[in-house]
Parts: sequence; C-alpha cells; structure tokens
Amino acid sequence: MRTEKLKIVKNVLGRSYKSGSEYLFHCPYCTHNKMKMSVNVSNNVWKCWICDRSGRNIGTIVRKFGTIDDKVAWSKFENRVETTEFDTLFAEKEEDIAPKVDLPKEFSTLTGTKRSSGALSAKLYLRNRGIGKPDILKWKIGYASSGEYEGRIMIPSFAPDGSLSYFVARSYGKAWPRYKNPHTSRDIVFNDLYIDWDKDIILVEGVFDAIKAGTAIPLLGSTLRKNSKLFQKIAATKKEIYLALDPDAKKKTDSITNLFARFGVDVYQIDVSGYEDVGEMSKAEFKKRKKEASILETDDYLLEKVLAI
Repeated sequence: MRTEKLKIVKNVLGRSYKSGSEYLFHCPYCTHNKMKMSVNVSNNVWKCWICDRSGRNIGTIVRKFGTIDDKVAWSKFENRVETTEFDTLFAEKEEDIAPKVDLPKEFSTLTGTKRSSGALSAKLYLRNRGIGKPDILKWKIGYASSGEYEGRIMIPSFAPDGSLSYFVARSYGKAWPRYKNPHTSRDIVFNDLYIDWDKDIILVEGVFDAIKAGTAIPLLGSTLRKNSKLFQKIAATKKEIYLALDPDAKKKTDSITNLFARFGVDVYQIDVSGYEDVGEMSKAEFKKRKKEASILETDDYLLEKVLAI
C-alpha cells in the first residue's frame, strides 16, 4: 500500500529525492525552485519548509493538484467514491431542456436613474443591506412597483447561453411572503453565465449572501443533492470549494461536506458565527474570514459525528 501511495504522490508532485523516511518534492503552493516539501507517506503528513503550508492528509495534495485518475486511485485509501459511481454520475446524458422563465412585465431595472417612489424605496432597502450601485449593475437588480411582484426586489439568474434561468423576488416593504419566486425548478446553477470556474467557488444560502461574498453561488435555501446540476458541475471541474452557510445550518453543512468528500472535493468552511448569515456581514469582514477558512478533512468530519453521539 505504501508503495502504491508513493507512486500516486510522485505522479502528482513530480520528481523527488529521499531523505530518511521522507521524500522531498517541489512545493506546488509556493513553487520554490528547491525541493522543500517533505512528504511522509507512512504517517500521512506533509509540510513545505519554505511557505510553511502543511497537512495531516496527503489526500489533500492529491485532490488539489492531481488528475482525475490520481484522485480515483487515491480514493480507495480514504473510503471515497468508487470509480464506477464516479463514472455513472458524470456519464454523458441527453441535454436537458430548461423550462422557459420570463421576468414579470412589470420588472424595471434599478441600474438606471429612475427616481420613482418605488425605485427610491428599493434602492434605500438595498443600501441599508450594504448593497450599492456596483452590486446593482453586476447582478442586474430590478424591482416591480405593480402587479404580482409589486414591492419586491428582483435578482435574475442567467444560464450559460444567456437565457433567463430563474429569478429571486424579495419584498422591500410590507409585501408577504418575503420571497415570491417563479414556479419553476430550482435545479440550476444561479448566474452560471457569469461564473469563472477557474476561480474560487463559494457556496452560500441565498442571493443576498452571494452579493456580499462578491461572486458566490447561492443554494437558494435548499440542500445539495448528488444528482443536482450544481453538484455535478463542481465535482467534475473543481478540487476545492468554500462553504459559508448560516450558523444554524450545521446539519446541512455536514451533509454537503460529506458528499463532496466522497468525490474528492475539499471543503473549506468559512466561519459565519456572530452573524445571522453572510448577508449581514460587511464585504471586508467576509473577505477576512474567507482568508481564515479552514479545511474540514474527512477524518475530522467523522470524529465530529462520533463526538456528537
């Protein structure tokens, strides 16, 4: 087993030399020109003596920098997803036909200079939530001053082909219920058109959380299922994600973390404690907490579950 693990690590990190019970590689994090990353396969630990990055699970390195083949080969050492299940999950499927979604005819954009009472009230509500003009422009935010969605902020979502895939309508006054969204499937990647999949992916609860986080994907209040479009896209393209759910959503956080772990996706948890949700934070505070995010290893997850019994 040790020899097999070492072979995978060498596939991921490249050439090395042995020093005692450890192997030294070039660090993929700081890319220093000398081999200063120590890897101890027997003890399942690693450390770079230049940038001081370290970990107690070599699988973290494999999942972040390895190929699909490397990750699948390593998965059998961590009770992760079987190759057959991985292949089945991402097997080519017939193209789904997305249901047609239209914005209400009463929709008015807030990106212009309208000074109607409805527009002013909507902008005041957004301002009180720390959402300014740059956010309004970026997220194409609008409102409705009449009709079924009267008194509601509306935030549209666009599919990769530019078509409307969904929208969120949140009351900015006395309208009830607070959210009144379209009667269509929420199995979408919100604003997929604007997501740069090469950058950090942050998952949050709602759209207002996503706005505060900068560029994040809202779960729209639901959990994440293995066969959902969002999960499949992340598991097929990403090696790590950031998760920033409400403090009272621990069960959901645990479930999502465990699901991603089975498919070789590392989850970094952003601390939201002290706030009701990300939407209550300032953007500066969220950015600070993202930098401080810690990875939740599979072993940690299992330990937490045992201690909770």
